[in-house]
Amino acid sequence: REALIERERLWRMAPHIIWPLEFVLPQSNSPRPAWLVRLGLFLYDHLGGRKRLPATRTVALDRDTIGNGLKPGNPKAFVYSDCWVEDSRLVVLNARDAADRGTTVLTHTRLVSARRAGAGGGWIATIENDEGGRRDVHARALVNAAGPWVADVLGTVPDARRDRGVRLIKGSHIVVPRLYDGGHAFLLQNPDKRVVFAIPYQENFTLIGTTDEAWQGAPGRSTIDQGEIDYLLETVDRYFERPVVQDDIVWTYSGIRPLYDDHAADASAVTRDYVLDLDGDDDRAPMLSVFGGKITTYRKLAEHALQELARFFPAAGRAWTEDATLPGGDMPDADFGRYLATLTARYPAMPAALLRRLARAYGTRTDALLGGAKVED
Repeated sequence: REALIERERLWRMAPHIIWPLEFVLPQSNSPRPAWLVRLGLFLYDHLGGRKRLPATRTVALDRDTIGNGLKPGNPKAFVYSDCWVEDSRLVVLNARDAADRGTTVLTHTRLVSARRAGAGGGWIATIENDEGGRRDVHARALVNAAGPWVADVLGTVPDARRDRGVRLIKGSHIVVPRLYDGGHAFLLQNPDKRVVFAIPYQENFTLIGTTDEAWQGAPGRSTIDQGEIDYLLETVDRYFERPVVQDDIVWTYSGIRPLYDDHAADASAVTRDYVLDLDGDDDRAPMLSVFGGKITTYRKLAEHALQELARFFPAAGRAWTEDATLPGGDMPDADFGRYLATLTARYPAMPAALLRRLARAYGTRTDALLGGAKVED
């Protein structure tokens, strides 16, 4: 429920990098009865306090153009709405916002070690930049939000508690030439009860993913394997009219998700919720470790993290991010289309594709970026 509530809140915070996306859920090849799927979507619509996103609707794929590109089958499908986010920009905007508010942001810097300085003495953390330069940083609290490396950070602290852990899950995607027309996505149900998304990507392509594979190695660079490619291609073949073979794949990418280890037997069943573990008391400087989590709930996770640390910072103010916007997101009514139209009117000679690209990346800060820019003849 928390994730459902947060999706519209994040859309309002950053409408230039977050926007609504319709998902079509065909009932062909569905391992679940249609009534059960519809019940789940009813709860999806009503538990999250939906205000701006459209409600779920039922469509007949043999009569609605939204089904173009799919193989003939059970014509019933459900259409629900969620949000798309440019995740890399979300990271950058949060760092930019923190820096604007006085935070020191150090990129290309790693934690070498951390130790408690003694009763009431806080932390002494040794950090190192990419040129090998080291220095000590003193802090009252340490937040271990290292994602896949959360256990590695715990390993740098001599007296850290290590009774929780993460389970690393690899998710892979393929990108192929566009499979269908329209700006909607498909949620494809497989016989193993896992789902795969087909999402419009960069105008001319379709993004297919993701997989869920246990990752046994150390966190780091990952690549798609042949089994994952076969799985995703089989899903495409199961649903779409247009045949796709491995040679059609123009790009692949993979990532490692650090999920809280709840000891689930199936990698796809591991919880996506987050767990906060506070190690500290009045005599030991606090360290808060974050296990798991996902993009949709990142703001709420941070709010909960500060609640956990509140007793160590009695002068801290109240939570405020619920009504804040991220850099570039301060658009009237969170209306990106209206802002883009205004920007286009100010720079009529600028190529439309360029203006849209800049507006999507920088939002209302595009004006500062362009300044008095002009197009040369």
